Amino acid sequence: MSDDSGDIGHRQRLRARLLAGGGDAFQDYELLEYLLGLAIPRRDTKPLAKRLLAEFGSLPVVMAATPAELARVEGLGEGAAAAIKFVEAASLRSLRTAALDRPVLSGWQALTDYLHAAMAHRVTEEFRVIFLNNRNVMIRDESMSEGTINQAAVYPREIVKRALELGAAGMVLVHNHPSGDPQPSRDDIVMTKAIIEAGRHLALVVHDHVIVGRGGHVSMRAQGLI
Repeated sequence: MSDDSGDIGHRQRLRARLLAGGGDAFQDYELLEYLLGLAIPRRDTKPLAKRLLAEFGSLPVVMAATPAELARVEGLGEGAAAAIKFVEAASLRSLRTAALDRPVLSGWQALTDYLHAAMAHRVTEEFRVIFLNNRNVMIRDESMSEGTINQAAVYPREIVKRALELGAAGMVLVHNHPSGDPQPSRDDIVMTKAIIEAGRHLALVVHDHVIVGRGGHVSMRAQGLI
């Protein structure tokens, strides 16, 4: 059994360090340890923090894990899993606001920062579309398909139908490669051209298709593929 007074004192010291100097001086396990301590106040959470990092490999991957994936870690209850997901949601909301509350094409770095945080560490593939109005400001950011570790089913007709429902004038297509390599595959190129063709006669512009991996991202437009 842990010494409650010792745990409390340790957390107070972590809190004081954070408030005095910010988070850069902390190791990943310390940040996670303090977060878990908020959800599990009467327990030494350092072993659990280290167990999570050992299981998932890094702090960003822990934060991106689904509740079901987190539940498989011994000692992590629903409250602690929810705390992790709340912090992830707050972080993504902040990045999303910075990226998308202005014309997307003039804030490309902010957009790719948001997409990397949201998608780079997912263990399954997701395809999403950022729908834009005629001023290139986001109308909606929607996940259109989720799949397996290497495939998410995408139907050009459904994407165009959704764009018309929203009154969109343009789109940025986005998906992740759980393998970590963001280079587009032949299937990615074929699928992108099918979506472009489906929207062409309806004046729907595909501005780009961004592929996100752990090591970075690739713009298919920048590569001359669209």
